Amino acid sequence: MNISHIPFGTTDWSAIAQSEHSAQAGQAFWRTQQFGDIRVRMVEYTPGYVSDHWCSKGHVLLCLAGELHTELDNGSQHVLRPGMSYQVADGAEAHRSSAPKGATLFIVD
Repeated sequence: MNISHIPFGTTDWSAIAQSEHSAQAGQAFWRTQQFGDIRVRMVEYTPGYVSDHWCSKGHVLLCLAGELHTELDNGSQHVLRPGMSYQVADGAEAHRSSAPKGATLFIVD
C-alpha cells in the first residue's frame, strides 16, 4: 500500500452516512471514506450476519467489538475478537465472513 497525497485529517465516524450492503443473512452497514485509492470503512454486522460472497480483495481489518468468523477458501477457520486483526493481500486467499453475535470492524483496503 502506498499512501500519498492525503493531507492530515480527522474523521468523526458518527457523522458519516451509513449504507446497507447485501448479505446471505443479517445486515451489513458501512460508513466509508475514500482517500485516493485507499478505502477506509467502519463496518457493523448485525447478529447472525453471513456474507453472500467470497472476497479476494486485500484488507487490513481490526475487530473493535463483537466477534468475526472468517473462513478461507482452503477451509481454515479464524475468529477475531476485539483488539485482534487480520491482513490479506489482493488476490491472496479468498475469504468470507460471518458474525453470529454481531461485530464492529475498522477496515482499510
